[in-house]
Amino acid sequence: MSRERFVVHLPVLATDLAGARRFARAICRALNFLADVDRAETTVSEEDAQHVRHRVFCDRLLDGRRRCPLPADHDGECAAGGR
Repeated sequence: MSRERFVVHLPVLATDLAGARRFARAICRALNFLADVDRAETTVSEEDAQHVRHRVFCDRLLDGRRRCPLPADHDGECAAGGR
């Protein structure tokens, strides 16, 4: 049986975009034991502008088809590894 991808929308309260991104990173860390969660594709948006999405993690593809696990717009080099 083939599986499809879905997006789960989970509204949260935050003071600003940076806070929402931190919240999303914490949720991803808490769900890290679930192999089916695609952490690298996590985005946040304002409730009234859900079509404008802000990436939570860096999307740079690294060796071995893994993505950088650092926050989006991080300073310095991308980190090896990630999931």
